[in-house]
Amino acid sequence: MQPKFPSESVTTLTDLVLPGETNPLNNLFGGELLARMDRAASITARRHSRRICVTASVNHVAFNRAIPLGSVVTVESKVSRTFNTSMEIFIDVWIEDRESGIKNKANEAIYTFVAVDETGRPIPVPPIEPETELEKERYAAALRRKQLSLVLAGKMKPSEATELKALFME
Repeated sequence: MQPKFPSESVTTLTDLVLPGETNPLNNLFGGELLARMDRAASITARRHSRRICVTASVNHVAFNRAIPLGSVVTVESKVSRTFNTSMEIFIDVWIEDRESGIKNKANEAIYTFVAVDETGRPIPVPPIEPETELEKERYAAALRRKQLSLVLAGKMKPSEATELKALFME
């Protein structure tokens, strides 16, 4: 497989917040936003790997700003790093101001997807090469997040987590 670059695996979904998607405070339900983020990340993972992809984990979600009824919401997802069979997908959520049209970042999340074959077995995914400074930052941080996750799950010894150790050693 040819290496892919992050800009080739970007998904942008824009939608309106409708009354049936809001809580008693007239803000978008968190679960509805999670579903929108999962859909965008799934499309991104599929575009990058050209394979069936399944959600392996939701690693981080930050609900920083409420999203009010009637808001135009854009969910943008991008592959931040690939590993052997998995991909970390970074998701930014933007709210468009109704009058000015200016977009402000409201939330973010990090999901992990695994590419699988027709029998559900994990299969390799192509690597990425980060291009922008933000892509490079997210790419480097993805390895630290993966190592932390493996250590917490008992699948890696803390002494083997070289990227995490590097944060604390000079």
